[in-house]
Amino acid sequence: MNREEIKKTLQSGYAKVALQNVPCCGAGSGCCRGSDPAEEIGRKIGYSHEELAAVPEGANLGLGCGNPLAFVSLRKGDVVLDLGSGAGFDCFLAASRVGAQGKVIGVDMTPEMLEKARQNAKAGHFDNVEFRLGEIEKIPVDANEVDVVISNCVINLSPDKEQVFREAHRVLKPGGRLMVSDLVLLKELPEAVRRSAEAYVGCVAGAVMKEEYLGAVEKAGFREIQVLEENVFPVYLTVAENGAAEANAPLSLSETMAEDLSSSVASIKVSAVKST
Repeated sequence: MNREEIKKTLQSGYAKVALQNVPCCGAGSGCCRGSDPAEEIGRKIGYSHEELAAVPEGANLGLGCGNPLAFVSLRKGDVVLDLGSGAGFDCFLAASRVGAQGKVIGVDMTPEMLEKARQNAKAGHFDNVEFRLGEIEKIPVDANEVDVVISNCVINLSPDKEQVFREAHRVLKPGGRLMVSDLVLLKELPEAVRRSAEAYVGCVAGAVMKEEYLGAVEKAGFREIQVLEENVFPVYLTVAENGAAEANAPLSLSETMAEDLSSSVASIKVSAVKST
């Protein structure tokens, strides 16, 4: 797919998630069993019970691949930017930490997600959070405006990751911090997965090799780049339930290919700093 096709695929897929509350990047009903699939996913990827309970109902859609806030210390008064903010889950957690004197800006390119996030902010009385329509390759934020940039399983979707990191570098104040949770490849994906629109919306097809991803962070001008945590990621959370043939069918994955895919993708937590 070319860039415009990728954009349309993502907007369509995430609009469906926003409107239908479908977890697991819209992967289907076989994705996660239980009374609250999104909460189950949240626990599996690093959110505490207290964090999951602290946000408005409907803010957690089960779309992340980790908890970017687990490794960053936010201060009262900080300005935080969330790239690909979805229904506002991480924004609301950050808002509680920066306090009334702080500010959180969520950026998302899907109007349906923005509407849902704004409704959630109103329901939760989060007056220090605002949501802006925009693409993460061209962030609608002024240069040197924010203290911390976070993102959760979104940058891997971009076909121009280096541009995303250049933009993140631009909007950060000198000494500002980047903290992202994202998916990277430990080995190349099967071609059937790379071609799949469903896998793209599931945060997998757009992923690049770990070394390429970290190289994009460095090329954007960041320093003190660290991988704080790395775990092989259970791909069934975004593409299909492990062993569920009906969910694997859209990707034409054999059982062997599905097992191989599960060892190909890692969730990493990356921190970096903009030089002063």
